[in-house]
Amino acid sequence: MFKTVKIRDGHDNFFTPLRLIFALMVVVGHCYAVVFGGPTGEPHIFYHYTFSYLAVNLFFIASGFLVTKSMLYRGDVIEFGAARFLRIYPGLLVHVLFVMLIVGVLATSMPLMEYFTHRDFLKQPFVVLSFIETEMYLPQVFETNAEQLSSAPLWTLRYEILAYIGTAILFAIGFMRKRWMILAQFVLPAIAYLAIFGTAFYDELPATIQALMRFSLPYGLGAVLYAYRDRLSFHILGVPLMIGLACLTSSLTSQEIFMNFALGYFVIWAAFVKIPKLNSLQNLSDISYGIYIYHWCIMQLLFMWMPKLGVAMLFALTLPLTILLASASWHIIEKPMLKRKKGLADALRFGRKKRNYDPKAVLLD
Repeated sequence: MFKTVKIRDGHDNFFTPLRLIFALMVVVGHCYAVVFGGPTGEPHIFYHYTFSYLAVNLFFIASGFLVTKSMLYRGDVIEFGAARFLRIYPGLLVHVLFVMLIVGVLATSMPLMEYFTHRDFLKQPFVVLSFIETEMYLPQVFETNAEQLSSAPLWTLRYEILAYIGTAILFAIGFMRKRWMILAQFVLPAIAYLAIFGTAFYDELPATIQALMRFSLPYGLGAVLYAYRDRLSFHILGVPLMIGLACLTSSLTSQEIFMNFALGYFVIWAAFVKIPKLNSLQNLSDISYGIYIYHWCIMQLLFMWMPKLGVAMLFALTLPLTILLASASWHIIEKPMLKRKKGLADALRFGRKKRNYDPKAVLLD
């Protein structure tokens, strides 16, 4: 644990349990949002950063690392796209139907026939799966709650999908062959962020562009950490050092950059630290996605039925139900669908052969 950590190839890492921890951080943060009404109810745990803000950034760092690894390992945009599609959409589709047909029915004050024929009910699969709207405002659902959203966490998936598309495009045009090219995926957004954040121009930008600027930093950093993996090493003492740097920049725009450095350093150290007694955790089911997408609707439903619940009790009641749903999603939907990624990729090639590709022929500079 106190030795220098190097990034290893293969599956010998703790990314799965780490993602579970990140998902639980989001659940904790959202408990405050549901109980106290809105994101302003969530406490700041480090300067202006909240549980859910840090957790989502941690997710994007891990995603940037693993998705870049996947793209450069596969070397095929179609195969990459098939894998990414099956990772997100089957579970998301079932979640949308679950919220519409079960949660919504239990929570609406509208007569069911009117509910099932209402425009806001019928449009949900189309607007959510296309990421046009992700909040899932259902007709007369959760009217007594401070929050009426039926699936608040889905908004970040829009940027996850955009990150996948961006990675695929950059690979397709040859802009992932060299390390400096991947380094540019972090440096350029960082420069833009430092130049624009805090100005009147930034305040006038659409919320979507602001979110893109935010998420491009951790995702790009994760990609860089993968690209330079053989040149980097990590030590536990570096974690407080990086946090200290983030503290020193607390009054500067650059704190967001240094905070992502601290998070990225921690993620990689924690993912690749050697703790043999914990190796069994590497075999945990990857239910973090299910926890992330299901927890909100469960806690909304519980809080509607028991509006005097505090944060701790809401978390205690939400967690087992969410884990149950997330486990079912993983074993019944997500994992079986992921086994079909090769078949989907072959179908999308329409008979064309996969081009030859040597993953050792990239990132040689």
